[in-house]
Amino acid sequence: MTVFLNPETDKADEATVKAAAAGLRDWQQSRQDLNVALVYGPVSEEDRLYIDKSPVDQLSVTALSRTLGEIGLRFEVLNPVDRTFVPRLTAFDVALSNLHGPFGEDGRLQGLLDYLRIPYCGSGVAASAVAADKILCKRVMGSLGVPTPAWQEWTGGTVEWDGHTVMVKPPLGGSSVGMSLVKDRVDLLGALVDASGPQGHPVLVEEYITGQSVTVGLLELPGNAVLIFPPLATEVHQADFYDAATKLDEDATGGVTVAAADLPAEARAAVLEYAKRIWTGLGLKGSARVDFIVTEDSRVFALEVNSTPGMSAGSNFAVGAELCGLSHGDVVLALLHEALVRPPYDVPLPTPHFTGFPGQREFVA
Repeated sequence: MTVFLNPETDKADEATVKAAAAGLRDWQQSRQDLNVALVYGPVSEEDRLYIDKSPVDQLSVTALSRTLGEIGLRFEVLNPVDRTFVPRLTAFDVALSNLHGPFGEDGRLQGLLDYLRIPYCGSGVAASAVAADKILCKRVMGSLGVPTPAWQEWTGGTVEWDGHTVMVKPPLGGSSVGMSLVKDRVDLLGALVDASGPQGHPVLVEEYITGQSVTVGLLELPGNAVLIFPPLATEVHQADFYDAATKLDEDATGGVTVAAADLPAEARAAVLEYAKRIWTGLGLKGSARVDFIVTEDSRVFALEVNSTPGMSAGSNFAVGAELCGLSHGDVVLALLHEALVRPPYDVPLPTPHFTGFPGQREFVA
């Protein structure tokens, strides 16, 4: 049974978190030989935008590389776009990915790693696939009794719209790429077509609810415990919503402020309860972040689930961890530890064999 830790309200939980962090550092000292594949590259549109536009210091791969070096672990950045990616993976003990969007966090990379029998950080195939698909995730949140804004799925043709402002979202991907805030009917069709993309994907049309944007991080610690970070509020200063340009922060203007959320007790309790339900109901592992809207009258609505939170030094996830007394290094160690103690995916599959590539690895089926 999963134990959820909330150091904000329980001093015993605070002590448990400190002890877990110390234990992780001791564990790392015994695993100095660990070889980590840090997976990052321009696979999805989201990651291509970050690599092309975002300052290098703000990239997750920069922070993760720095932290792995400080911890003293051997690692190498592996780019999935490189044709040698798959055979090179087999030379590593564990994979730490911070890919986002299709392939990276939708279960496909996770399935590949399962096939290769390489331990990896984060959620497995099913949880990753559900969390990454906004429409499917909406359906699951509803089944879990988690409130979410009213929505409909557009697959072409006309769309029912009562004239109220809506968010138009592509079903896959994050960082608000392809999202539009639509206030006038004349703008609706263009937003739908843009979100659908050249593949003609279904599109999520969601009621726009005004309120405070709140995000909650969760981190798995040793002992089947999950630490819930304090809810964070994101305040956007130069845009109508937390759009892709604001998240990229190409000009380093700091268009958003992240701080501990000041929520009424009822709303705070609801946010934490819904985050726990989502973690358990989706079967998430390692780490996750759940985004909410909290209205002025303290109603709480879940928006999205991120099974691979961004890990840049100033990311929401890193800020939340810091509020719990955890460093970036502590978070990375927690992710690596969970990946390596998780029961391996072990079924009778053929042994992968790559001719002419370095780093061949032997497997026992």
